[in-house]
Amino acid sequence: MKKSFVLLLVGLLTVLVLAGCGEKSQADVVQALEKKIDEMSGYKAKGKMTLQTGSDPQEYEIEIWHKNPSYYRVNLKNSQKEQSQMILRNDEGVFVLTPALNKSFRFQSDWPQNSSQAYLYESLVNDILKDAEAKFSAAEEKYVFETKTNYQNNKMLPAQEITFNKKDLSPTMVKVMDTDRNPLVVVEFSSFEFNASFDENSFDVEKNMSSAQIEVPTMATGDREPFAVKYPLEQPNGVKLLEESEVETENGKRVILSFGGEKSFTLIQETAEIATPASASTSTYVDGYPADLGFTIGAMSESTLTWSHDGVDYMLASEDLTEDEMLMVAKSVQGQTAK
Repeated sequence: MKKSFVLLLVGLLTVLVLAGCGEKSQADVVQALEKKIDEMSGYKAKGKMTLQTGSDPQEYEIEIWHKNPSYYRVNLKNSQKEQSQMILRNDEGVFVLTPALNKSFRFQSDWPQNSSQAYLYESLVNDILKDAEAKFSAAEEKYVFETKTNYQNNKMLPAQEITFNKKDLSPTMVKVMDTDRNPLVVVEFSSFEFNASFDENSFDVEKNMSSAQIEVPTMATGDREPFAVKYPLEQPNGVKLLEESEVETENGKRVILSFGGEKSFTLIQETAEIATPASASTSTYVDGYPADLGFTIGAMSESTLTWSHDGVDYMLASEDLTEDEMLMVAKSVQGQTAK
């Protein structure tokens, strides 16, 4: 009898120990993520971002630096096309640098707090904290959350799947999905360092422009081929191309596409002007905010969206399109072949 009692007691203790060593609950992991955000001083991360929004997948190397509370450096590089773009945030504002064109633009913006960012750790955690209906699962080495996104100007990407390393809660993969759950943006992290150290010039505009141009030299005007006109593959219903015109400029050519119907807009494409060293030392102020197009960072104002890509400047102008529609049209231009 005594022996049976001892065996029963040992069995109960074993169950309790195993229960204590079991998987953490969703609430436990969320609490741990929130604590991680509160205690970290910043981070450095590297990875690859793949966009499925064009006719062919576009791959970009991405490097992220963040120093609490509000310094950011995000470097986006397409190694195949030898082009890069960088977004910086420091005490002076938000800057978008295009080294190949020797240009930088300055915004007074609350980026990145105003929207989801698939490559920023604190943005991912905040999306989890805000979504009371977030789904959670645990595997051998990872935790996976599925949450709503907070893209203010992109209702086409309503959900995201975020995977964390179980050991240190660093992100390993993010999939941003459309309404049919197809992953259109995938970020795969190759390294992630919490509480990284930075030197005093890590977020300086001039230093970052200079260092970026060592990797991706400024374009030479004479080396560029005439660009091929691109047409948006997506536009609002009831809209079609009405007119196309072309004029010669000092840098090459400018093409103007006029669309009309139920709504109207104009898309202008022209050979990008390369800034001189003197003019590049001063950032151009933009009355608007940075618009993440995936393949590049554009500038959104009240009725225009501008961006540069492959040595071409684009401007989309409309009094009719919503911001969602302008982003849809702009994203559908990238990667498309000439008509």
